[in-house]
Amino acid sequence: MVAYVVIPGIDGSDEAHWQSRWQQEWGGAAVRIAPGSWAAPELADWVAAVQAAYEAVGVAGEPVVLVAHSLGCWAAACWLEAVRPAGVAAFLVAPPDPRGPAFPRAAAPSFAARAARALPCPALVVAGEDDPYCDAGVSAGFAREWGARWESGGTHGHLNSASGLGEWPAGRALLATLVADAG
Repeated sequence: MVAYVVIPGIDGSDEAHWQSRWQQEWGGAAVRIAPGSWAAPELADWVAAVQAAYEAVGVAGEPVVLVAHSLGCWAAACWLEAVRPAGVAAFLVAPPDPRGPAFPRAAAPSFAARAARALPCPALVVAGEDDPYCDAGVSAGFAREWGARWESGGTHGHLNSASGLGEWPAGRALLATLVADAG
């Protein structure tokens, strides 16, 4: 059985967001991070929240998939770099460009200096070709630097609830390929 750590972006994911829909379906097999700094993200707080969620959902010997969106991708990457856990895979959707003009530097200054480094696990980056927070070429570059596979999320913007993805079946199919590849 696979367990999931759900890592939303700023302010969490609302109930219309694909992350929330998937989490509801997964039930007790999924835990959402709960940082104290949702609206004014602090990287250390978010990384600690990933650790707490991982500990809450993790079952010895069972695989864990980090399911991150937006700023949550950077929290996931930072946690993975620091902890280097075994049996984990990362599904990273719509990472924003910390150096891009739309990055929320004032709200999330501790995330602004992040750079992608090789991740210690199988990973898949999915990004919109018209994401206002990150050019598709930049997100593909993050994937290369993370050692991850990159997939286009089409022309659905930031791949959030405003994108109207609903259950996002295409995303579920991509997640299934990551889980299968991770073994």
